[in-house]
Amino acid sequence: MAVIVVEDDRVLRLLQVLLDPAAPQERGAAYADYVAHDLADFEAWRASARSRLARLFPASVRMVATEEELRAQLHEADALVVESLGVSERELAAAGRLVLVHKFGMIADNVDLAACARRRVTVRTLRRRTNIAVAEHTLALMLALAKQIHRLNGKVSVERLQEAGYAYRKYDTRHTGANNYGRVGGLRLLRGMALGLLGMGEIGREVAGLARVFGMNVLYHQRRRLPREDETKFGIDYRAFADLFADSDVVSIHVPLAPDTRRLVDRAALQRMKPGAWLINNSRAEVIERAALIEALESGKLGAAGLDVHYQEPCAAADPLMKFENVILTPHYAGGPRSTLLDDIEEVALGVQQALAARGKAA
Repeated sequence: MAVIVVEDDRVLRLLQVLLDPAAPQERGAAYADYVAHDLADFEAWRASARSRLARLFPASVRMVATEEELRAQLHEADALVVESLGVSERELAAAGRLVLVHKFGMIADNVDLAACARRRVTVRTLRRRTNIAVAEHTLALMLALAKQIHRLNGKVSVERLQEAGYAYRKYDTRHTGANNYGRVGGLRLLRGMALGLLGMGEIGREVAGLARVFGMNVLYHQRRRLPREDETKFGIDYRAFADLFADSDVVSIHVPLAPDTRRLVDRAALQRMKPGAWLINNSRAEVIERAALIEALESGKLGAAGLDVHYQEPCAAADPLMKFENVILTPHYAGGPRSTLLDDIEEVALGVQQALAARGKAA
């Protein structure tokens, strides 16, 4: 039976549920419930996936949360799956039979690639479908704000337009066109707008690619500036933190929640933004100072916001953010359908199976 050491992450725990018959039953039940709105028969999916993983299943999947736990388990590991835990020469020296390090993502900065190559340990990466879905949602929020879809949905009759405050009056079509018969003002093009990405990790890079297709000028900030060749590759321009907020028409947040990012976007940052600029957050609500966000919306400093993450989930019925017509709130679903999770996990498992089979390690 192959031994797979896996970083203890809420997503990667599904690998244990998929591959290890000894996985806690309550964990399997929790995942079945987690995907139920998209996948009614979780057991059928698991059985089907296991049939495609016949050379790997069953496996012993050992979850580790720290570097110390990781090193303690590596001496028996055939494969290792990590998201953020580091894999250096020290960890590899503790691995007696390791065949594969699988990064759960595309950016393998936490893996010493040269050390893996010296020890003939294969390194695989994954372009996560969930990250693509979040990037798509980011663009969807910007498009909805630019076209005011949240305000205009269903406002296609004279009565509904008037109820919404739009004064219908027929154009003189002997001389003009008849489009925008609701006389909706304030529509925008994304093309030519400056998009400031706070964070250029995996999701930030996905957003940058989509934004460039729409003709946006993409700026970014993160603690460590990317090499110039990467900036050229992604078509992005670096800004200092303060300048990112001052120079952007839209700021989109793509940093994890950590002690140094909690309330990172504070009153001072929001006050640096252009009058009427937009703020998008599909990361974590607490990255933005709540009182400062409400203040910026009430004052009109912020022209609009699109938020998929909230300070309380589900939101309270009296949440003050729900009163703003220029704010789009979605129920933390930017990650897309549960198929993104299931397909990502199955692809990782298939990669492990392939690597172990190549070395004769699979069961």
